[in-house]
Amino acid sequence: MNAAPADQIRLLDVQALDVRLSQLAHKRRSLPEHAEIDTLNADLAQLRDLLVAATTEESDTAREQTKAEQDVDQVRQRAARDQQRLDSGAVSSPKDLENLQREIVSLAKRQGDLEDVVLEIMERRESAQERVRELTGRVESLQAKVADAVARRDAAVGEIDAEAATLTKEREVVSSSVPADLLALYEKVRGRQGGVGAARLYQRRCEGCRLELDITELNDVRAAAPDAVVRCENCGRILVRTPESGL
Repeated sequence: MNAAPADQIRLLDVQALDVRLSQLAHKRRSLPEHAEIDTLNADLAQLRDLLVAATTEESDTAREQTKAEQDVDQVRQRAARDQQRLDSGAVSSPKDLENLQREIVSLAKRQGDLEDVVLEIMERRESAQERVRELTGRVESLQAKVADAVARRDAAVGEIDAEAATLTKEREVVSSSVPADLLALYEKVRGRQGGVGAARLYQRRCEGCRLELDITELNDVRAAAPDAVVRCENCGRILVRTPESGL
């Protein structure tokens, strides 16, 4: 393949732009905010699970407390009715009076036991409520950190994308001045060689693979016509000759 020396040198400009675009893409993928957001979101998911568990426990103890208080109220009402019957004098039989008094005593004990249960449930509910408040605060704090990290990431991505857009337009302009067949070869080689399809020959060294050409390779390059498109024998990249090539 042949191409004017000026066209080959413009290929180096395209390569420089592609390298910069690749660097920007890597920078975009490697922003520290990505890992930070992933870590924060993982922590947030765990906290939310804990909050759901604590909220469920608080709801369960609330229902448990309501049921226990209803049991206390039922015993209290029954004891009040029994006491009213006793005080009214409506019960005259000694045996019935004894049974009534015994039931009142039993209900009083039952009420006391149930009230102790209510107190125990209330303590557990207060503990659950405190846990809910604590976890809610931690979730809100972590959500704020996630929002901050996302904002910083989006700002950094915006800057990178803006620069990449500018470079992409510049590349379109520069590459349009390179012959289509030369550009196609460059793209093919670049795809196989890690994003570098053309390299400058500088001081007898290929800047693509960083290896110095041996004497046979140098003689072949010296003998090639100025418009010949030469390739590096070591890496296969398009080797662009310049006044600094050392030929």
